[in-house]
Amino acid sequence: MGYMVCGLLVLGLFAAVMTLLEDRKRKRRPGTERRAAAPASGVAAGCCGQHAVCERNLLPATAGESLEYYDDEELDAWRGMPSDAYPEQAEEAFREVLYTLRENEVAAWLRSLQRRGVHLPDALKDEAFLIVGEQRVQ
Repeated sequence: MGYMVCGLLVLGLFAAVMTLLEDRKRKRRPGTERRAAAPASGVAAGCCGQHAVCERNLLPATAGESLEYYDDEELDAWRGMPSDAYPEQAEEAFREVLYTLRENEVAAWLRSLQRRGVHLPDALKDEAFLIVGEQRVQ
């Protein structure tokens, strides 16, 4: 019985030490610290609405960079359209591009849309957020 109690204590101590080490490692890596979710009603101006926290400040400086397209030039026709006002044909065009991208390209595609002033339709935001979230976990 005493061995079992000692074993559980050692196992608990090991788990606590590993948790502390992982938290320290996470704090050292840029962009991995935990952030509070932005309130839904207080969306910052210019935020794409794709993330729990607006990442517009994390985008690279765009002054000297050229825009990157993902064979989606036709989506520029929807520049400035509110994300909740897209017709069904536009949503299908966005969906087609989203599902032809590799999973590791989705976040860059969303940044590209944001930089071009094209808002992702509300109907696709959850799907895109799940794909990006899965990539960040890996």
